[in-house]
Amino acid sequence: MAPAPKEPLIVQNGAVENERTARLIGERYRLHHVLGRGSMGIVWAAHDEVLRRDVAVKEVLRPPGTTDAEAEVLRERTMREARSVARLSHPNLVTLYDVVQLDGDPYVVMELVPSSSLADLIRQRGPLTLEQGAAVADAVAAALESAHRAGIVHRDVKPGNVLISDDGRIKLTDFGIARNVADATMTSRGIMLGTPSYIAPEVASGAPLTTAADLWGLGATLWAAMSGTPPYDGTNVLRTINAVVHHEVPPPVDAEELAPVIAGLMVKRPDARMSLTEVRRLVRPLLAEPGLELFPSNEVTRDLRITVRAPVVKPKPVIPSDTPLASDPGPLPFQVSRQPTRVVEPRREPAVTALLVLVTVLVFATATAGGFVLTRYVAGASLLPPAQQSTPNVPGIGESQELVPRTASAAAANGDQGARFTISVAPDWTTYVEQRQNDELPPSTVTHLIAPNGLYEVAVQRFGGYYPKYRIGNYLRLVRSHWPEEHYFSELSQGLPEVPGNDYDVEAVQFSYRTVESAIPLTETYPKPGADLRRSRFSRIVPHGDDLWVVEVVFPTDQEETGRVRLFDTIASTFSVVG
Repeated sequence: MAPAPKEPLIVQNGAVENERTARLIGERYRLHHVLGRGSMGIVWAAHDEVLRRDVAVKEVLRPPGTTDAEAEVLRERTMREARSVARLSHPNLVTLYDVVQLDGDPYVVMELVPSSSLADLIRQRGPLTLEQGAAVADAVAAALESAHRAGIVHRDVKPGNVLISDDGRIKLTDFGIARNVADATMTSRGIMLGTPSYIAPEVASGAPLTTAADLWGLGATLWAAMSGTPPYDGTNVLRTINAVVHHEVPPPVDAEELAPVIAGLMVKRPDARMSLTEVRRLVRPLLAEPGLELFPSNEVTRDLRITVRAPVVKPKPVIPSDTPLASDPGPLPFQVSRQPTRVVEPRREPAVTALLVLVTVLVFATATAGGFVLTRYVAGASLLPPAQQSTPNVPGIGESQELVPRTASAAAANGDQGARFTISVAPDWTTYVEQRQNDELPPSTVTHLIAPNGLYEVAVQRFGGYYPKYRIGNYLRLVRSHWPEEHYFSELSQGLPEVPGNDYDVEAVQFSYRTVESAIPLTETYPKPGADLRRSRFSRIVPHGDDLWVVEVVFPTDQEETGRVRLFDTIASTFSVVG
């Protein structure tokens, strides 16, 4: 007797089960297996048992530590965004079919497109041909035109969100259902960020989000598609963002006739970027003949021709004029000494000796004063002593600059009315806000303030609703877990005096440690590619009400002493929660 056929196995939350026990959502969508997983949701391959078609279902996750009220805000926001995206209908967009709720949690039902992302395609096969790049440019521009007409901003246009289907269709996906604009890429430190290499400069600077951000994202996506690498490459997120905001836009590489399109989209001023209509007009003559298979499934190489590529040369960044010098190395590790030659002086009377000593002192004093005056005169400096500086010479802050207060909101991604804070930094520092999801702690909001040279950073982090469930020890364990053991060392913690607003009688803490980052530098300060970056991190951990606040100041370890005194002690003391 032949054995009975086995029922198909289903993987759900790591467990194996059969078709009969797989979850059924909305009495019609049978979840099969996980297609992808992110900080805010899980995407399942599923089957619609009513219409008998395969679909994708995005399960929106409740972030750990959120209250019932916060979870309700998240659900409402998900439904609101789903209703907006559901209005879109375009052949270059992944279609949203339905939104159902199970136990109050939303599940978003979308078109299932058997495909590979453009990011995977570039990684496996290399840069696109001109015809392939033109097809991607036209399809994504058309999709964005449809979205913008409906008043919807994509917010995260990048190769990972462009799908190339098995039959050659090109579709733009992931319009941010239940996602914060800053939520996209997980770094080695557990930080959730908008993809730095594709984020628009104004968004990285904290300006309001507009449709122009999608234009920059399209340009950066085409830059990567034609060159094989992102326009701003680097594993150090903050320095990448600093380059996006402050450095010149790198010219397109190997883009051929698409170069003017990319250059027109990647313009620092949002209102000066090329329109989507103009993009499609310029790309139209470059499109392949209808019916030509541009992305054959058996393609292994870009084409059969041998192409010799010139090395990629990106603009050489300019070292800012206020880049600090290295700190004082201190006393020499050796002492210069010579054995004096002994000279026998003729014996003098005491009165003569005293007179000679007096004359010598007067001559030395006169010479010293004259030398000082001459040196100041030649240098063009005032002969008067310098006035007392009101602001210490902080690394990364010019001597002529004053610290100015910055006030910002630390509202969480789920829309709470989080406390505002004030901290003082130099006026030319860049502000960048991100949301972090943590496995064992509540989600947090982090405001980064970054010096123009990218070497110095002040980060203000707020964990909403931290108390009374958690203690400072939980935060310290989280920090340690973000770093490999060999990259984290010299930890030091000490208590601080009582701080106002502390409702749970817990001790504030000053915490410092050092780390080693492996990164591709974007400044000439560390010119060696792949050089390890050794950083010192000083934190002030402050309980306030139900929240935990952390003020962290980061600077190169070789400037630790001056950084601690002139940067951390100066700036961290200006921090205050204002409401």
